[in-house]
Amino acid sequence: VMIQERRGMLKVWNASLILATGVLCILGTFLVRSGILDSIHAFVQEGNTIAWAFTALIVVMVAGSVYLVVTRASDTLRSEARIDSLLSREAMFMANNVTFVSIAFVVFLGTFYPLITEALGEKRALGPPWFDDYIVPFVLILVLLSGIGPVIAWRRSTPSRLWRSLRAPVSAGLTVLVVALLFTRAGESPLSLVMFVLGAFAITTGLQELYRGMRARQAMTGESPPLALFGLVRRNRRRYGGYLVHIGISVMFIGVAASTAFQHETDVRLTPGQSANVGGYKFTYERPTARIAQRAGELERIAFGSRVRVERDGKLVTVLGPERAYYPINAPTLGAISRYFEGNATSEIGLKAGLRRDLWIAEQPDIEALQPIIKKGDKVFADAQDGLTPQQRGEFLGLALGGLIERYRASAPPAQFRILVSPLVTFLWLGALLSLCGGLLAAWPEPGVLRGRVRARYAARVAQELRA
Repeated sequence: VMIQERRGMLKVWNASLILATGVLCILGTFLVRSGILDSIHAFVQEGNTIAWAFTALIVVMVAGSVYLVVTRASDTLRSEARIDSLLSREAMFMANNVTFVSIAFVVFLGTFYPLITEALGEKRALGPPWFDDYIVPFVLILVLLSGIGPVIAWRRSTPSRLWRSLRAPVSAGLTVLVVALLFTRAGESPLSLVMFVLGAFAITTGLQELYRGMRARQAMTGESPPLALFGLVRRNRRRYGGYLVHIGISVMFIGVAASTAFQHETDVRLTPGQSANVGGYKFTYERPTARIAQRAGELERIAFGSRVRVERDGKLVTVLGPERAYYPINAPTLGAISRYFEGNATSEIGLKAGLRRDLWIAEQPDIEALQPIIKKGDKVFADAQDGLTPQQRGEFLGLALGGLIERYRASAPPAQFRILVSPLVTFLWLGALLSLCGGLLAAWPEPGVLRGRVRARYAARVAQELRA
């Protein structure tokens, strides 16, 4: 949009991307409502005919979009200028568009691959490694372009001029490269190492432009650095909001690279008192926990969990409390106790989030070891409930479940734990927050623009009344 306003270019791109976004939103809704793909996100009822309606709508939208663009490409959407040089901001935006569309195409192809192969005779699916192989290189290009785009000149630039603007970002990237190779395990994952370098490059570019603009305004107005920065951003919201988005995306991708490439994950079976060492941390299963949760005066769920002590270098880091909650189902064939363990179950994760790394643990209690006790409880309750009122039956059930809880606390069987130590996960949230703030800043309308529109409408109305 900025290029269309400034140079009258990329009109076909803008119209096509806007229309494609609308079509893909409907396509995503179609995928989860039609049942044509097997996915945990899909929900569809038997005999649902809504798929045909969505298919017809998508066909109409695609055909209408193509018609709108093709019929206007030679007049309304005709470009008023051309890209003068590959070393220009317009060329960087074009490369950015191509990269984004390529990523979207990879996701589109991977999503529909099972349908394509099924139509050819043998249904196959693609897993995360396939997506990583194709998307990661495009993401690296995207981060590189987000570092070059803000400093390159409009229309035409020269290599020497571009280098003067990129010396500081390149130096920052090389510094991160050396530090990562010397003091971390980044060398074990080359692609993650490249992401760290390019991320530092793009972040430094954005910060450099903010600093340069602040210094220039400070020299002209004599304001303090905070006031100069505030005034600079207030007067150029779209430009500096865009820089903030670039910084946020780079921070987010650094978090993705670190948390996936250098995550430590272990599945281990522990009894109370045993420990496991994961990612330099010692996780000790101190004792089991168990409780009954009530809601509106009724027994809602039974939760079995544990108290896990986490230490590093002999010092306490935190205490985590993972749980597994069991919800009852109404089934006449099941006993009063066993129906709590045949229905749905959810995991309550023990989590310690931090700026450097997250500690994450989930627990799977050994319910099979408790089956003899559960069956015995079913029999006792069945023999004793005859002649009891509903209130007495509920009280007796509470006593039976309470006995099971106490038994678990006193002598819990070994439990299965999944332990993860993930570095820089918080960077995903920080980067997303920065991008959101930058987007809001760039999109927020200027007060003068709004007042100008109001005045223009008022003047037009007055003119119409005078002519009348």
